[in-house]
Amino acid sequence: MKTVLSGIRSTGHLHLGNYFGALRNFTQLQHQAKCYFFIADLHSLTTHPKPDDFHSNVRIILSEYLASGLDPEKSTLFVQSSVPEVSELFVLLNMLTYKGELERTASFKDKVRQNPQNVNAGLLTYPVLMAADILVHRADWVPVGKDQEQHLEITRLLARRFNKIYNTPVFPEPEAYNFGGNLVKIPGLDGTGKMGKSEGNGIYLVDDEKTITKKVMRAVTDSGPQTPGSPMSQEIVNLFTILSVVSDPQTTAYFKDQYNNCTIRYGDLKKQLAADICKHTLPIKERIEEIYHDDTYLKYVIEKGTAEARASAQATMQLVREAVGFKAF
Repeated sequence: MKTVLSGIRSTGHLHLGNYFGALRNFTQLQHQAKCYFFIADLHSLTTHPKPDDFHSNVRIILSEYLASGLDPEKSTLFVQSSVPEVSELFVLLNMLTYKGELERTASFKDKVRQNPQNVNAGLLTYPVLMAADILVHRADWVPVGKDQEQHLEITRLLARRFNKIYNTPVFPEPEAYNFGGNLVKIPGLDGTGKMGKSEGNGIYLVDDEKTITKKVMRAVTDSGPQTPGSPMSQEIVNLFTILSVVSDPQTTAYFKDQYNNCTIRYGDLKKQLAADICKHTLPIKERIEEIYHDDTYLKYVIEKGTAEARASAQATMQLVREAVGFKAF
């Protein structure tokens, strides 16, 4: 059975893109592979979250994972910092990683441009910590987006480098897992790019009906089609893409016909889109709130997941220590 690993930073919330993208695929994949899903709280420290928010951020992401369909009886859910073997492997992999390799990563260059006042060492070594997350469970598959492909290549490089230096095949080289044609990419409401936490263009699973409606009604549009059959601008393509995911085919076809004959009213389209989004997300929001306040259930999920994750990580680290040459006196 293949091993799959995926993580999400503990800042922000899961959004519509997460849910209709990877999460719905994960709920199926957890029945076919050994899946590890973790909350990357160590990674989030690069942006210095306030201590008062730190635990609540982890708790809400865990609640959103569970409410979206991840099953702790089928998958391993855990918090990154609860598995100290990750940090140990991170230190060892840093000894095999060169400064120039990390400085050339696109993500580091972007972070330096975006936040020149916060260029900390954690940003530079972010790909090494990501490699430790993956390799400590000897994962075969890692679902990654375009922005993480370079990091996965560094993981593969470090796996090869470790195996070669210590002349032992401890680590497999993980492969990108993209769900084939089943992965739905949800665009943002700002008319450009994908929906994301950092872009501020998303609808979150915890949003209420009023918030969702307000966001959708503010979505970027154009002046409308000028002649029958006019090509759609990217902003309108984005709205129809979301509509095709959350609405029934008849609704999507109705608004496309209106667009093609130049009678479409974007206000009506947005109202329908908001209503159909709410049909999907409001039941999830209700479930998130139930789980978030269920201390007993969350404690059970984390204790079970931590035990499973640590057992996997400890087995790997025993091989790593032997390979490196650590021995007890």
